[in-house]
Amino acid sequence: MIKFLDLSAQYLRIKDDIDAAIATTLETASFIGGKANARFESEFSAAHDTRFGIGVANGTDAIEIILEALDFPKGSEIIVPANSFIASSEAVTRQGYSVVFCDCNPDNYTLSLESLTAKLTPKTKAVIAVHLYGHPCDMDALQALATQHQFAIIEDCAQAHLATYKGRKVGSFGIASAFSFYPGKNLGAYGDAGMILSNDEATAKRCRMIANHGRIDKYNHEFEGRNSRLDGLQAAILNAKLPHLSTWTCQRQTQAKRYLATLSPSPTLALPQEATWAGAVYHLFVIRTPHRDALKAFLAEQRIETGIHYPIALPKLHAYAYCNQASEPFFAHQSDTQLLSLPIGDHLTDADIDEVCTAVKMFFANAH
Repeated sequence: MIKFLDLSAQYLRIKDDIDAAIATTLETASFIGGKANARFESEFSAAHDTRFGIGVANGTDAIEIILEALDFPKGSEIIVPANSFIASSEAVTRQGYSVVFCDCNPDNYTLSLESLTAKLTPKTKAVIAVHLYGHPCDMDALQALATQHQFAIIEDCAQAHLATYKGRKVGSFGIASAFSFYPGKNLGAYGDAGMILSNDEATAKRCRMIANHGRIDKYNHEFEGRNSRLDGLQAAILNAKLPHLSTWTCQRQTQAKRYLATLSPSPTLALPQEATWAGAVYHLFVIRTPHRDALKAFLAEQRIETGIHYPIALPKLHAYAYCNQASEPFFAHQSDTQLLSLPIGDHLTDADIDEVCTAVKMFFANAH
């Protein structure tokens, strides 16, 4: 079996580091806050060239807290790409703002600047730039639009740990950025966990206070906040994993190059295209074919696991029927039936990637 994800195998390779981190947490009873948390906030923010890091309970909370900290006027519109996980959009509506969807581009599935521009109104106060699948958005063009139309950029980096745009780490461009450490991410905890990064001191302080019951000091609550803290056990585990992230990232990039060198694009098979200015980290390697379901079934017969990210574009979900955007001629509204994620990650060998490629090519040879 070629697994889509194998967290058990990853654990066994770094078992001593993980076990020591967990044991230290239990021995010191450092479960909320503490040295492990402070260390991870400092080292993860430094790895992304940002001044401030705030550990939170999960990546969804990270986006919500950023939106709450920015405190836009009632009735504000926040633009979100149509192809993303629902966390990118539900954070908007749960803060009382109006979500507006824009399309994604066919090359790398990040937000389409043309579609985004068409959705801008005087009510637009922010755009959530989702660095989807680990490929960065075109940040220069997005920042130029933000300056022209005066909206904030919030980066959703849930799938983009260590990704770069023109050599600069994502997460360092917007007013603030949100990261997820869900177990399946490139850097994953053993439960839910998240991080807010920012270079803006006032925004970072406000986010930290919101995440910790509206306080900095223990009982000095300046306002009502929420309870969304990165617990000490997850912080310790992430500290143990962080030194391996660069190696794991290089492995993903090498595997992606192997896929791209071995598979051939055709009218029935589209491969992801990495922009010349991008340092993609390939959280997912997503191909596109009108024969998606048949290919998925064939690969399963060959004992190759795959995934679909995402099977329903956000505007087509029942949750967003009220937005009346499901019938818009978005590329995302057609591609959601064609997207297929192939296995990629540190658990795989070159031989595994070659086996997947052989199976994919066999499928298309038989299909034709």
